Amino acid sequence: MGIESENKTIAINGEKVAPGQNKLVQIDIARLPTGTLIHIPVHVFNAKKAGPTVLVQAGLHGDEINGVETVRRMLQNDLFDIKKGAVIVVPILNIFGFIHFSRDVPDGKDVNRSFPGRKTGSLASRIAYTYTSEILPQIDYGIDLHTGGGQRFNFPQIRYSQEDKQSKKLAEAFNAPFYFASRLIAGSFRKASLRMGIPTIVYEAGESMRFDEGSIEQGILGIKNVLNSLGMLSKKGASRERQSIELNRTRWLRASRAGMFIPQKSNGSAVVKGEVIGMITDTDAKKNKKIKAPFDGYIFCINHQAVVNQGDALFHLGS
Repeated sequence: MGIESENKTIAINGEKVAPGQNKLVQIDIARLPTGTLIHIPVHVFNAKKAGPTVLVQAGLHGDEINGVETVRRMLQNDLFDIKKGAVIVVPILNIFGFIHFSRDVPDGKDVNRSFPGRKTGSLASRIAYTYTSEILPQIDYGIDLHTGGGQRFNFPQIRYSQEDKQSKKLAEAFNAPFYFASRLIAGSFRKASLRMGIPTIVYEAGESMRFDEGSIEQGILGIKNVLNSLGMLSKKGASRERQSIELNRTRWLRASRAGMFIPQKSNGSAVVKGEVIGMITDTDAKKNKKIKAPFDGYIFCINHQAVVNQGDALFHLGS
């Protein structure tokens, strides 16, 4: 029998986490005007046996708290009990945004448009730079948890990079209700990760500043599925029975006029071409505009804004 190799030591912000250790590490970011130090909490679970290192992160946008609760529950219930490799867990990346109920940092910049960042740049750029320097060199795979923004509710879905076959395999392993390739956004964490050769998937579920139990449960299950697919979990978890549906094309349906928006199909529903899935009406019930599905497919995002303007995104459909 061969001798099992020992896992690597993980070093973050000058602190070392040896094989067989679990530790909470702090990455200092900046100070509030009061002088209060702000840091990013990083939980490191490092098994003795060698294996891949997976990053599980939430709160890159500070108002997207569904992912924060997903990670918190996994920490509380000791669900990062791994037998090999390591898991680096960041419950809240954008501490400033979380404190201010905001997507961005106080200067109005988006951290997820600031990667890889600069040491002497804006606050968002400095956070991205520190994270890129301290975390990304340590990991082999990434799972980034997000929600819809601006009252848009994303049905649980995984997005991966078309250019990266490994990220598609991670998406399939996660087994969310839907998965599809999405374009890389300049300055995003996923694009910076891909440039460093790190397969990364984005889990989108729920909407900002709201908890959604189904999305949280699916997120926990999906993360466990990925870790299990990499042979890392001590106890294997059961996957969702229904297999994930791959979407090969997606399209936003936008409001052709202003008014009150009334969805008539639920999120995650299958639709057929020509089916009425919603309506825009005025307050006097004089003018109603039906919204019809342009093709057979599925609804995977609905705007929960009741009063909409012309051009607002209402439904995201895929097939």
